Amino acid sequence: MPAIHPTADAGSYTSESLEGKTMRCGCAIAPVEVAINAPVYHNHLCGCSKCWKPENALLAMIAVVPAGNLEVIDGGEKLEAVEKDLKIVRYACRDCGSHMFGQVEDVDHHFFGLDFIHPELVDGPAPRLEFAGFVSSLVETGTEPARMSAIRARLSDLGIPFYDAFSPEIMDIIAWHKVKLAKS
Repeated sequence: MPAIHPTADAGSYTSESLEGKTMRCGCAIAPVEVAINAPVYHNHLCGCSKCWKPENALLAMIAVVPAGNLEVIDGGEKLEAVEKDLKIVRYACRDCGSHMFGQVEDVDHHFFGLDFIHPELVDGPAPRLEFAGFVSSLVETGTEPARMSAIRARLSDLGIPFYDAFSPEIMDIIAWHKVKLAKS
């Protein structure tokens, strides 16, 4: 049975909001700390090649908060932008490599207004996972195609719906955004 992500494999979830909690990078001394000042939405797993995955994780864990609701409270001098030219600019600790958050600066991007976070960086359980996206992308990142059936079976065992894009609800939002842009 393949390991998916330490948090998902443990099945430890909370129904509480992460609002008011603090994310910490993996540094044992002087970690980067980022306060979450709003509710967290759409917690999911991602198999794409851009999302940071902690040690022993096949998939990344990602959620969003409304933009402007993250506050770097300690260690900000250690944050560096990863691949500044991407639509989602990810900020990571230069010492341990933990990705702390991602921001969308393009006002025409369908995720403008959202900041991406890694809920597993908060002490305690993460919000329940809604889905796993971009599962086929694992092959692009080096996973043997022969393992994919076992990975999908494990996601099913964990009760996590999986897709090769986002969930249908998020795909609807993206489509709506494209229509809105075409009309403007």
